[in-house]
Amino acid sequence: MALPMQRCWARLRALTLPWPAAGYHARPRIWGLDNIYKPDPNDPATKCWHKGPPYEAKLYGRFGSASGVNPENLWPSPQQLQDIEEEEKEWCPSLREMLDRLEATEKEELRKQTERKRLIAANLAKMPKMVEEWRRSKKEAKQKERDEKARKERLLAFAREKFGVHVDSRSPKFQELMKELDKEEKKKMKALKKKQREEERAAVAAVLSAIPAAAKPAPPTPDTPV
Repeated sequence: MALPMQRCWARLRALTLPWPAAGYHARPRIWGLDNIYKPDPNDPATKCWHKGPPYEAKLYGRFGSASGVNPENLWPSPQQLQDIEEEEKEWCPSLREMLDRLEATEKEELRKQTERKRLIAANLAKMPKMVEEWRRSKKEAKQKERDEKARKERLLAFAREKFGVHVDSRSPKFQELMKELDKEEKKKMKALKKKQREEERAAVAAVLSAIPAAAKPAPPTPDTPV
């Protein structure tokens, strides 16, 4: 295994040119005092990470005053310092602030639990009445359904007597007859309610007439306060 590798390397060395194939010559570095590499910030070829306060802070941290960097320029401006303090307050709160937030969260959770328990207790107290109303509504719905079914059967029987045994409920004559019967039933119900109101008024008038005149309250006079 070693012999083929040696032959391969020998052939590669034989094919190597005596000068650089790319003809590339690297730009010499700009060295300052004490062999410190300081790139030119005005050169467009200078990389972005070799410019600005971060790189100068790196040089000053490594070489100190020998780097030629003024440490006053590395200190943040008042606006930057204010931004840093606000960021620290947001992401690194103090222990007291964290305890206050935790206490407020626990109070809010306790309030929600208390409100939920109160709502459950109120709903449980209303449960019998709600169940009774639901049963009554179901009973009324069933009664209304039976009444509607009986009404349709009654109208169908009346239509059979008038038009014959075979009658189509979708025919225009049947629909017209249904409308007329609905109007008649509404008139009857209206007259019945009116009669009931008149009977109630007559009963109240009879009761009032039976009361002696002395027992009746005197009508208020303009000088008498009501």
